[in-house]
Amino acid sequence: QAQLVESGGGLVQPGGSLGLSCAASGLNLDYTSIGWFRQGPGKEREGVSCIASSTGGTFYKNSVKGRFTISRDNEKDTVYLQMNSLKPEDTGVYYCTKDLGWCGSSWLELGTFEPWGQGTQVTVSS
Repeated sequence: QAQLVESGGGLVQPGGSLGLSCAASGLNLDYTSIGWFRQGPGKEREGVSCIASSTGGTFYKNSVKGRFTISRDNEKDTVYLQMNSLKPEDTGVYYCTKDLGWCGSSWLELGTFEPWGQGTQVTVSS
């Protein structure tokens, strides 16, 4: 079964860190990028970061640049999102997904993404 499974969310205080994982199974990741999206309470889903499976090229939304780091382990078909210096506005359900093409701002905005994982909750609160 083709799927993406996220893990690693939780509750953390402002300024803390969390690491998320996105494990792919039954998927051909050639010529694709993997993206992390999030949806905060009362907000629309937004693209946060992405990584190209073949080249490792990355892109970050401005609000997370310098705080989040995306990486991949192609042998394990897993993509990671290390989140540091977390802020309350980072709260939301984090999803991973994939699409063909090279990671970048246009890819995050215009891609036809599937499948989507079930999401993992990240809550930043004191």
